[in-house]
Amino acid sequence: MIADNLHTVKQEIQESCALVSRNPKDVTLIAVTKSVDSLTAEELVKLGITNLAENRVDKLLEKKESLSQYSNISWHLIGNLQRRKVKSIINHIDYFHALDSLRLAQEIQKRASHKVNCFIEINISGEESKHGITPDELLSFVHELADLSNVHVVGLMTMAPYDADDESIRSIFATLKKLQEKICSLKLKYAPCTELSMGMSQDFPLAIIEGATYIRVGTALFKKG
Repeated sequence: MIADNLHTVKQEIQESCALVSRNPKDVTLIAVTKSVDSLTAEELVKLGITNLAENRVDKLLEKKESLSQYSNISWHLIGNLQRRKVKSIINHIDYFHALDSLRLAQEIQKRASHKVNCFIEINISGEESKHGITPDELLSFVHELADLSNVHVVGLMTMAPYDADDESIRSIFATLKKLQEKICSLKLKYAPCTELSMGMSQDFPLAIIEGATYIRVGTALFKKG
């Protein structure tokens, strides 16, 4: 079942890339394993998936311990991170997808023993239920991170509304792409900002068309039937 689902997702990635003449190798598939146990996640690892994501600190630590024999896994924390939990998780992840405040960045700086690859979370849709800074705050926020040597801004992240139409979703993703290009053009060593984390099970083909380099897929990989 999982192998079939993975094949389908990979096909959709290839088809979406073909529409805009992109190389599928430029899109990293992150398997969001929050809804499954470690044994199920391990099935994906055995199928060649090396990027796994969780949105909760405890669940990520639990899965990382269970799958410790696989040294090639990159671990992504994609959920909101409370400052009091930074100490327990920050040195166990490879990517953090939800940097949304200076105080959180300062806590990461304080607790990390290495440079942490971070995506700044942008709330483009303006939904109150979503975390993230506004597009207008991005430039000043990036400059505020200049002296934090352990915070390495690899890119930007956003989420589109679950029930939005395709045109609205593409507009949100296109806006994030423009913001990413703006920060990338500054050529800041601490914030190369070359990556885009956007697109989930319901909208990753649209995200790829608009330039996503990391897509976060869970439901489409683990659905039954």
